[in-house]
Amino acid sequence: MAGPLPLADPAPRDGLLPDSVAIGADARAFGVYLHVPFCLVRCGYCDFNTYTSTELRGASQADYATQAIGEIVQAARVLEAAGLPQRPARTVFFGGGTPTLLPASDLVRMLDAIRTYLGIADGAEITTEANPDSVDEEYLQELARAGFTRVSFGMQSAVPGVLATLDRTHDPARIPVVVRAARAAGLQVSLDLIYGTPGETIHDWRTSLETAIAERPDHVSAYALIVEQGTKLARRIRSGELAAPSDDLQADMYELADELLGAAGYSWYEVSNWAASPSFRSRHNLSYWTGADWWGVGPGAHSHVGGVRWWNVKHPAAYAGLVSDGASPAHGRETLDDGTRLVERILLETRIADGLAIDVLGADARQAVAGLIADGLVNGEAALHGRIILTLRGRLLADAVVRRLIG
Repeated sequence: MAGPLPLADPAPRDGLLPDSVAIGADARAFGVYLHVPFCLVRCGYCDFNTYTSTELRGASQADYATQAIGEIVQAARVLEAAGLPQRPARTVFFGGGTPTLLPASDLVRMLDAIRTYLGIADGAEITTEANPDSVDEEYLQELARAGFTRVSFGMQSAVPGVLATLDRTHDPARIPVVVRAARAAGLQVSLDLIYGTPGETIHDWRTSLETAIAERPDHVSAYALIVEQGTKLARRIRSGELAAPSDDLQADMYELADELLGAAGYSWYEVSNWAASPSFRSRHNLSYWTGADWWGVGPGAHSHVGGVRWWNVKHPAAYAGLVSDGASPAHGRETLDDGTRLVERILLETRIADGLAIDVLGADARQAVAGLIADGLVNGEAALHGRIILTLRGRLLADAVVRRLIG
C-alpha cells in the first residue's frame, strides 16, 4: 500500500464542485480513469494504491464493480450540478492494480455505466491494463465486444531473473500468447517495460527490448525503475541485499531503448512512451499531460476538473462505506492557482514531443531557452518556431530543464 494522501482542504461530503469549473469547459477534453485496486501478489517495487486478498480487511472484490458504478452515478450528478456541458468521455482507462483480476463481465458493467451516465464519444479510446497471466483469448474477446479498443500488458522484462527481482509472477513466454490473443480480438496492444532493476545488465535490457519489438506492439512504454520508500525493494537495497539502480546505467538503457525503438519504426511522443504511429499514442495519458479534465473512479483515484483537483479515500473498505452511504468518496481537494497551473503545464508539456509553447513562459524563463539550446537540451529549430521540444539529451535531463524554466 502507498503512503499517506496529500494534505489539502477536506472535500465536501456531497462532492459538489464550484461553478468556476464550467468556465472554458467546452475547450477541454473529458476522460474517465477507473482504478481497480486488487493484485494477486504485491510486487516488491510497487507503491501504487493496491491490495492483495489479505489486505482487504472487510472489503469485497466481488462487490467492487457495484461500488464503482455508484461513484459513476455520483459523478454524473456532480458534473451536471456544476453546470458543465455534456462532454462524453473521449478516453476511458482501467488501471490498477490488476483490472483483469476481476471477471470480464465486471469491467463491462463498469464501462456500460460510464456509457449510460457520463457518455462515451464515438471513436473513444478505451483501455485496460492487464498482467500477461490474467487474461486469455475468451476474456479479451469479451472486452472487445463491449467496446474496449486497447490493452496494455505489464511485460516489464523478458528476463526471468529480472522479473524475479521485481517479484513479477508471470512467465515471459506468455507475452507472445496474449499479444496474439489481443490481436485476434481486434485490440490495439501496448507493452510496458521497466529498466534499471538491480542486477539487470545492458544485455538483459536489450533482450527485453528486442523481445518486445519482435511482437510488433502498437505502443511501448519504458520506465526507469524508481525505488520508492516503504517498498520491499527499498528495504532490500537498504539492507545491502541488492545494489541501488545506477543513474548512468539507466541513462545508457534509455538511449538504447530510443535507438532500438526508433530503428524499428517507433517514435517517442512522451519521454517514456513510443508509438508505431501518431494514431497509436495513448490519448488518455496525453490528456493528463495537456491539462484535460478527468474523473478518477475508485479508492485513491485522483480527479481534475477545471482547475479543481481531488482524491478519494485509499482503502477499499472506506471507499465502499462512503459510496454505499451515498456520500462522495473524496478525501481531499485543492483549487490550483494560476502560478501552480503554469508550473504544472511546464512540467508536463516539456515532456511530450509536441512540446511547450514558449509564449506561455515569463520573461526570465524565455531568456533561459537560449542556454538550454546551447547545452543541447532543447531543439533549436523548434524553438525558432515557438516550441520547446527536448533533444535526446534533454529527455535524459528533463527535470533539470524544468527547473531552469520555472526558476
